[in-house]
Amino acid sequence: MSAPEHQFRIAPVGTPRATILFVPPLFDEANRIRRTLVCAMRALAADGFATLIPDLPGQNESLVPLEQVDLAAWQGALADVAAAIDGPLIIAALRGGALIDHHAKATAWWRLAPVGGAALLRTLLRARVAADRESGVTSSLDSLQADAATAPLLLAGNRLSPAMIAQLGSAEIRPVEPLRTVTVGGGGADAIVGTPLWLRAEPGEDAAMVNAIAADIAAWSATCGIG
Repeated sequence: MSAPEHQFRIAPVGTPRATILFVPPLFDEANRIRRTLVCAMRALAADGFATLIPDLPGQNESLVPLEQVDLAAWQGALADVAAAIDGPLIIAALRGGALIDHHAKATAWWRLAPVGGAALLRTLLRARVAADRESGVTSSLDSLQADAATAPLLLAGNRLSPAMIAQLGSAEIRPVEPLRTVTVGGGGADAIVGTPLWLRAEPGEDAAMVNAIAADIAAWSATCGIG
């Protein structure tokens, strides 16, 4: 039996109002927003919520090679994490994290700027084509996808299996309820202040976005009758 994966947790003082299970963006996007997410976790813990970010197989401290993992494995692993949590649970998924949150059982869901698998895969492939060009190597979206059909492919520093790439190409955001979906920037009731940190070249932090994420999740929790 494989060892359990690491979970980063921040506990409130006293009994938690609910647990917020964060599902970060997938692949390289996760690194660019992790500090902001951790700060949001601290803000939510100060407001009485328990918070955690789990490592799924192939991520961060996991001993499982990423190239042995696919989306289905992540969906199952996240469902197992959720099943082990007592009390009310809100799953807060960002970007591609919303592709793997629908098999888990929760009291409510919150999604930030969800993105479909095909769009996420195109972004990864285009980044690889650009990197190849700088290295004097000729590649294209079609040639890379042909290579990925039979062997792991290196995309943005991640060796992805043929199964992962095939599943990404067809993965769509699945409906769950009750659900709140928010965007970043702009106006309206479904937008929060902040910047799309996942588009930056380097990891960053957005204090206004930290407060907006924490406040919006707390408000959504109350709307769902939690806490």
